[in-house]
Amino acid sequence: MARTFRRQRHTAPISDLNLTNLIDLGFTLLIIFMIATPLNTQEQAIRINLPAESKRPQEKPDKDLRFQTISINSAGQYFWGDRPVGFGELPALLEQEARSAKPPVIRIRADWNLQYQKVVTLMDEIKKHELSKITFDTQSID
Repeated sequence: MARTFRRQRHTAPISDLNLTNLIDLGFTLLIIFMIATPLNTQEQAIRINLPAESKRPQEKPDKDLRFQTISINSAGQYFWGDRPVGFGELPALLEQEARSAKPPVIRIRADWNLQYQKVVTLMDEIKKHELSKITFDTQSID
C-alpha cells in the first residue's frame, strides 16, 4: 500500500503582524527628535527683532557648509553663537575661524532697531579676516 507523505498546502493568508520592528522604529525616531529639538531652538534663544523681507523661494544651502552665528541685540551686545562676547573678543574668534581648513559661513543676526553703524563695524571686522561668506538673517513679511 502506497502512502503519500506530502503536506497539504494551505492558501490562507498569514494574519500575524510582527509589531516589534515597528515599535523599535517608533522609539528610534522619538529619540532622534528628542535630541534634535533642543539643538534646533538653542540658536533662537536670543531675542532679536529681525528686519523683514518679502517672501520668495529659499535657496538650498550646500550640505557641506558650516555656519557661525554672530548676533547683535537691540542694546548693542554681541553674541558668538549663544555666548555673549565683547567686540574686543571678536577679532580673536574670527581669526580662529579664518585659519580653519574650511571657513564657516558667518550668519549675522542684527536687531531691527539697531544703529546701522554697529552692523557696518561688524562687517568691516569680518572682512579684515578675509571671511567672505556672509549671510543676514531676516524674517519674512506675512
